[in-house]
Amino acid sequence: MRIKFILLLFIVSLGSYAQEEHLWDRYLGQVMTAEDMEAEGWQQNYELLCELEQNPININRTTREELEVLPFLSAQQVEAIMEYLYRYGSMKSLAELMMIKEIGVQERRLLQCFVYAGDEPKVAMHTKQELTASAQIPLYERKGDSNGYLGDKYRHWLRYQMTVGDKIKLGLVASKDAGEPFFKDKNRYGYDYYSPYLELKKLGRVETLVLGNYRVSMGMGMVMNNSFALGKIAMLQSLGRTTNTLRAHSSRTVGYLQGVGATMRLAKSVRLTAFASYTPMDATLNKDGDAQTILTTGYHRTQTEMDKKNNLHALKTGGQLRYDANGLHLGLNALYTHLDRRLTPNKTQLYNKYKPEGTDFMNASIDYGYTRHHLAINGETATDGNGHIATINTISYTMNNGIRLMALQRFYSYQYSSLDAQSYSDAGHVQNESGVYLGMQWQPSPQWQLAAYADYAYHPWPVYREKAATSKMDYLVQCAHIMGNWKLTARYRLKMDDKVHRTRLCAEYATERFCARTQLDGGYLATGESEFGAMLSESLAYTHRWLRLNVGAGYFNTDSYDSRVYLYESGPLYTYSMQQFYGEGIRYWLMLRANATRNLMLTAKIGVTDYFDRNKIGSSYQEIDRSSKTDVDIQLRWRI
Repeated sequence: MRIKFILLLFIVSLGSYAQEEHLWDRYLGQVMTAEDMEAEGWQQNYELLCELEQNPININRTTREELEVLPFLSAQQVEAIMEYLYRYGSMKSLAELMMIKEIGVQERRLLQCFVYAGDEPKVAMHTKQELTASAQIPLYERKGDSNGYLGDKYRHWLRYQMTVGDKIKLGLVASKDAGEPFFKDKNRYGYDYYSPYLELKKLGRVETLVLGNYRVSMGMGMVMNNSFALGKIAMLQSLGRTTNTLRAHSSRTVGYLQGVGATMRLAKSVRLTAFASYTPMDATLNKDGDAQTILTTGYHRTQTEMDKKNNLHALKTGGQLRYDANGLHLGLNALYTHLDRRLTPNKTQLYNKYKPEGTDFMNASIDYGYTRHHLAINGETATDGNGHIATINTISYTMNNGIRLMALQRFYSYQYSSLDAQSYSDAGHVQNESGVYLGMQWQPSPQWQLAAYADYAYHPWPVYREKAATSKMDYLVQCAHIMGNWKLTARYRLKMDDKVHRTRLCAEYATERFCARTQLDGGYLATGESEFGAMLSESLAYTHRWLRLNVGAGYFNTDSYDSRVYLYESGPLYTYSMQQFYGEGIRYWLMLRANATRNLMLTAKIGVTDYFDRNKIGSSYQEIDRSSKTDVDIQLRWRI
């Protein structure tokens, strides 16, 4: 069977092509690394890009803050777009982007997915409504489905949104995970999760007003950032710029704020953002009723998980005062958090000694930056209520020969305490880290693209599984070559501390209607007994008028979980599909998307994973008593 599968993979890669369904899907593949794929924020990031694609930005009516949401634009490119609109007025078409020399070929193609050039409606704004319903049906039984889980084995969610031009967005998201109860227990109102939101924009001096669930990003994330965040390669793409956004939360992920927020223009160059939130949170409690750990999984499948639901509440209020003119920006940021239970983490482990503790938390910062033509400087310095410091600073320079250079320095005191800080770091926390990141991008011609970085991180206090201070080095180099309809990509990454080597080779062929991608991922661990892992995969798609077809397959073989491999595959709208594999087996899937009528779109996907080295999959309540598993996804979208 394995030989037949490999032969089929080879034949299909030679004889089939696929149309590129989302150009930004390829962008995600270029900037994601293995560590990024495991991050919880990628579901939110994926949904945001889907949302932007479904509701593109009118580039002639856009703001700097709206463009900063797009992760592939640098500060220089955002500034160049705004300057072009100021000098020459509205764009007649997106072809005018070619007149902005700071915008490269790749950025222009990506922008076309998320923006359009249009005029302001003269009479009334067009109203759009969208209702999306999705369900995942497992064709197998988990151990917890018959004994342990409170609900059925099906996962499903609903998403309704109404937009009126670019000024009003009203919506509701409701979802439940597999195993969670539906219309019973603590979920007597139906779904396990609800997210209502209302976003109003361009109301005179009030640029943005949000009610319900929303997200806030200020500066470079030293005080608060529960919005868009990407990894090390994406940091090189954006050249370390700041983000300042207040937007409705239309995702199924946790970590949102709940209440009201507004951004107001006080003067031509001065904006004020203020917000207040009272949000329930999941937490593990100590015997005395204090909160030991704040949970972010969002799972409420067992009685133990359900008992942790919404047993902690957080009052958060804060804001930003920002000056922005002539390429210079200065911002004052503040956040106050009060918990209705004392946070008392278990500090018997050395790495937990400086985890946040208490009921009240205060953080304040100043963020700063200057952007002019080839040069961009950005940074933020913050302090907590006890005077501990965290700072991050970047400088980037774009040369006339197409070379982009970037340097990033960060210092996060091991005593710095914040519940909502999220920024660039090697360990994933704005605490206990100092380091320097050096990156370079070079496009010597439209056919060649080269990117590389080196990152040094030092942790003065012991981190998880360590008993003393540690340091880490991380290197990556990536090269892409375009030849007509072909694109060849090679990547090599080395993490010195873990002695982990990861490689990727990818060959892509694309025309207007057809495309094929063959990818080989490999990993080698040089610690202790050497371990290897590899995966060969093929993804295809075809579009004919109202029908889209996606198909893919992959063979994987790894020595253990430590040498695991990852596979990103196409999924229904607003569904981030990242698979993780170890051992030996195959993964294959088929997805059909059809525009049944002018307003109705149907999507169906079936995915199968067959293991050759085991008779059971998973453990505990997730255990499946067989060597293969099959999932079916069904989605309906109605738009008027």
